[in-house]
Amino acid sequence: MPIRIPFVIFDPMSEKLKTILALSIFPQIAIVKWLANYPAEIERWYSNGIYPYLSKSFRFVFGWIPFSVGDIFYTILFILILRFLILKGRWFFYNTRNFFKEVFITLSMAYFVFHLFWGMNYYRLPLHEKLGLENDYTTEELMSFTQRLIEKSNNIHETITGNDTVKVNIPYSRREMYRMTMNGYEKLGEDIPDLSYEPRSIKTSLYSKPLTYMGYSGYLNPFTNEAQVNGLQVDFKYPLVSCHEEAHQIGYSAENEANFVAFLSAVRNDDIYFRYSGYIYVLRYCLGEIKRRDPEAFIGLNESINPGIIKNYLEVARFWKQHENKAEPLFKNTFNTYLKANNQTEGLRSYSYVVALLVNYYEDRPL
Repeated sequence: MPIRIPFVIFDPMSEKLKTILALSIFPQIAIVKWLANYPAEIERWYSNGIYPYLSKSFRFVFGWIPFSVGDIFYTILFILILRFLILKGRWFFYNTRNFFKEVFITLSMAYFVFHLFWGMNYYRLPLHEKLGLENDYTTEELMSFTQRLIEKSNNIHETITGNDTVKVNIPYSRREMYRMTMNGYEKLGEDIPDLSYEPRSIKTSLYSKPLTYMGYSGYLNPFTNEAQVNGLQVDFKYPLVSCHEEAHQIGYSAENEANFVAFLSAVRNDDIYFRYSGYIYVLRYCLGEIKRRDPEAFIGLNESINPGIIKNYLEVARFWKQHENKAEPLFKNTFNTYLKANNQTEGLRSYSYVVALLVNYYEDRPL
């Protein structure tokens, strides 16, 4: 008589293990918030410890691929979420406990991977402390720096155009600009080794159109460490935005600090268009602060800017105006909440911190 071997379906994850994984998000959150109280230790052991190895490894693996692996990853993830909702969405009504268990397992794993691969950088030492800078400034210091910045911007603008009323057009392709970012970071790394950047992994996002309607110029994929740039917005900002996303890759999660690192890289670049992009990009931040503090002084300074530079600003404003939609404020509010949840207590307003970094860094340095 033949021996019958029962067929057993092996469940690789027991219900007990699923429960543990689902609930693990709560101690994870508590641990991250506790570690946030020790930025010096995070700076030493994570941002300057394991993170550079993780980051370089991902950039080495994905950097040579001409398209965005991260965007493909998000596409697959979106499909899997839809599949889950179609197949198990009814659990929400009939098996609520297991529905939320599955959801929290996914959230727990994503939360862990996000913070391991990149997110802990939000809790590192503030950049002004690392560079030995003050984080505040007087209106007089701001005025002095902005006047220097306007003079520098006007000079570079006229060198490029030969006419102060002509706007600057970037003559390079997106791929050319991505390659050219390395020059500025090489020179920056000679001055500040912690800000060196290699290997390169920067891509044009496959979702540039959705990014445009959401109001974003780019983003970093924390799971593949690819810098993603909005390919529809090819204007004077493109070199600086590319450098900005690369600044995220080397561990500067805060938007204001990434802007500052990107500026330092752009203005050290041998290419004059990169330097122009850097100078007039941060000029608008300084003008915004002056307008807030002294509206009359703002009017006078604004009139001293070359008309061609103003045309570049208007070009960007028109681009975003053309893509305004009712959903954009929702995306901005969501991102604002995300920033606040990740140690940027002022949300989008914290972008003005870049002015403090600029004013104090260039207090005794030439522009």
